[in-house]
Amino acid sequence: MHYVGKYATSEAKLRRYLARKLWERGWEGEGSPPVDSVVARLADLGYVDDRVFAEARGRGLTGRGFGARRVSADLGAAGIDRDLAAEVAATGDPMAAAVAFARRRRFGPYDTAAPDPDRRRKQFAAMMRAGHGVAETRRVLAGEMEE
Repeated sequence: MHYVGKYATSEAKLRRYLARKLWERGWEGEGSPPVDSVVARLADLGYVDDRVFAEARGRGLTGRGFGARRVSADLGAAGIDRDLAAEVAATGDPMAAAVAFARRRRFGPYDTAAPDPDRRRKQFAAMMRAGHGVAETRRVLAGEMEE
């Protein structure tokens, strides 16, 4: 209860957390530990909600400038269903996320250094790793974005 009260989590992350704690501390009860039933009970009570977790995590990542592919991958790593992760990742504005990422990392028009092709290639690669599409990346690095 302390963990779900303190941290936003998904059902899969809670399941992994409980399994890890049982491995660290051991289980002295009869049979196998009731991890799945505890997770299901907490989900039924509303303490754990994958949709709410995914939407909040998606908003946070998009606000920090990560693209849809990166958001979807992060949610998948947190144990969110693939369809729900794709749905949440598609709700953000890709251009706004790309601009936020470029501003935060000082890429493209926010770069104060002299133009350099190698630097631009590295910026392009970093934006692609952040989950942005080629079209958005090219537009942002060229400074062709609406303010």
